Amino acid sequence: MEWIPTVTQQATPARPAPRGRLRRVLPLLITAWLVLEIWLLVQVGSAIGGFAVVLLLLAGVLLGGWLIKRAGLKALSAALEQSRDPKPQQAQTGTSLTVLAGLLLIVPGFLSDLLAVTLLLPPTRALWRAAGRRAAGAALRRSPVAGTDPFADAVRLQEQLRIHRPDGKIVQGEVVDPAQGPRGPQGPETGYRPPIAG
Repeated sequence: MEWIPTVTQQATPARPAPRGRLRRVLPLLITAWLVLEIWLLVQVGSAIGGFAVVLLLLAGVLLGGWLIKRAGLKALSAALEQSRDPKPQQAQTGTSLTVLAGLLLIVPGFLSDLLAVTLLLPPTRALWRAAGRRAAGAALRRSPVAGTDPFADAVRLQEQLRIHRPDGKIVQGEVVDPAQGPRGPQGPETGYRPPIAG
């Protein structure tokens, strides 16, 4: 018996989607942040003492927890007020930046605490809010297809949720082609019926 050599076709593996610049650089940025936080903790600890650093970190954790609790209660009271008296323009509570500031205060380190303070002060808070809006708009422009960018999908979901709020400026509806007429159920039971005279 003679063997006949055959050529088998192997499927070439699909090439993974290219990673964005931020996804390539983010691990390096997080590593640099951690190294800088540790270095700063050591420097401050050698200047004021280790016990004082532990007390400062504990104070940051307590303050961060208090901020998160306060922001949650503020959001709850705003939601209850909105449900009692729906207004077209409800004042923003700004709880998302306050919660983020609280989380950064809970994270041990002085750089995260400094960043949390910039999220709490009104002038820098406005800058962070504007930067967030620009980032959301850029993410929406960059990925027009749903499912390609998780951040853009979250922004789209937030816009869809605005439909259900009284101040949402989006009106739900259906586009009807005048040539085709409304698209409703078609069939023998859907035509005009004269009223039954009795």
